[in-house]
Formats: sequence, C-alpha cells, structure tokens
Amino acid sequence: MRRPIVAGNWKMHGSRATVSDLLAGIQEGMAVIRNVEVIVCPPFVYLDQAASLLSETPIALGGQNLCQVPGQGAYTGEISGDMLRDLGCGFVIVGHSERRNIYGESDDLVAAKAIVAHQAGLIPVFCVGELLEERESGETEKVVGRQLDALLETDEGLAAMQHSVIAYEPVWAIGTGKTATPEQAQEVHAFIRQRLAQASRDLAEKTRILYGGSVKPGNAAELFGMADIDGGLIGGASLKAADFLAICRAADS
Repeated sequence: MRRPIVAGNWKMHGSRATVSDLLAGIQEGMAVIRNVEVIVCPPFVYLDQAASLLSETPIALGGQNLCQVPGQGAYTGEISGDMLRDLGCGFVIVGHSERRNIYGESDDLVAAKAIVAHQAGLIPVFCVGELLEERESGETEKVVGRQLDALLETDEGLAAMQHSVIAYEPVWAIGTGKTATPEQAQEVHAFIRQRLAQASRDLAEKTRILYGGSVKPGNAAELFGMADIDGGLIGGASLKAADFLAICRAADS
C-alpha cells in the first residue's frame, strides 16, 4: 500500500508573517490527518523559519529547487543539496514545469539535479508533464516518456529514481483554471507506472506518483480516488491552510 503524499509548493509567495500564520493554521488541522505524508516547500529564504516552526510536528520540509553540482563551490545564487539537508529538508522539487519552461532546464539537467539530490540524502520530487500543444498533438506519452528516460537510462539515475517521488503536471492545467479530468490524469499516471515497470516491477509498484495540475478541495477526492494517483503537488491551494487541509483530508479518506 503506497502512503499518499500531499506536498505544498509555495512558489514565490510569502513573508515572515504569512509563513508563521500559514504553518500555524496547517498544524491546527493536522490532528485528524492519519495516513498522509504532508510536505511544505517554502521559498529558500523562509526554509530556516519553517524548519523551526515545524521541528516537533509530522510535517516535512522540502526545497523548491537545487543546484546540479554537489557540495560547495563558486556558483553564485545557487543552493546545494547539502545546504537543504542542513536546514532540515527531506525533499526537494526538481524539474517543475516552471523551471523547465521559464528557465529552460533540460531533461538532462533535471536528471542531474535528481541524482545530486538523492546523493545528498534528499528525496527528489521529480516533475514531468506536457505543454498544451504537445497534448493536442497527441505527444503526451512521448514527452513524459522522454523526461522519465533521462533519469532511468543511467545507473545513477535509476538509483535516484528508486528513492524518488514523481509528480505529473499537465502544464496546460497549472494556474490556468483548467484541470485534467480524473480519467485523463489516471491515463498518464498509468503510463508512468508502466514506464517504470520496464525498469523494475518493484519500482513501479512502490513509487508514489502525484498529480500536480490545479488540485483544489472540490476535485481532490475524485482525483485521489484513481488507482495510480498517490496524492498531489499543490500550488495555489497550498497557500490557504483551510484549502490545503481539505486536500490532505481528501487524500486520507
């Protein structure tokens, strides 16, 4: 039985005051969340504050990105996996659609980041997904398969995938108000699991695959009811404690 995950990606939102208020609100509702792994991913500058506020709670901490280079070095503006671990992170998002499509991160770069994250003792939340024009051209499986293969095709990458979470993000459904139907999301999740099975049946069975396309309290239960959807990577709804907790409860049912 795969334990569901609900991860909140706060993106470039927050202040010291709002971080404190949001985490307090989430903590208040956690008593009824029994079987869901809950993760919050604040901006880098608030990780230390969040770590302090979450120190005696079951809520895990994650980074939103990391440098593909291990250790330390002359990489101005970058954050290493070791730094994230030092701050108390257990997870890190890699290859989010905004990193791929705004900042031009390639499949190979994303795979390198996942490998470095794993080697630093972090669990990568490895994001894959297609653009609207790719879906309309019938290329969803081609694109998602290519993104997965960048990590699966090397021994180091396969080792990292053994300890990763995957998040499927249909890019056309992020911040647009559009959402893939549960059936559309399940179809791609099933494809991802089949792709993993080509490497290892055990890997396919144990890997948790999250849906990350405009999940809200109103659609979470139906999405999470699909056989291959193991939770969600939540964007805007993670910035409101009541909405985020409602999604967590949906994953817990």
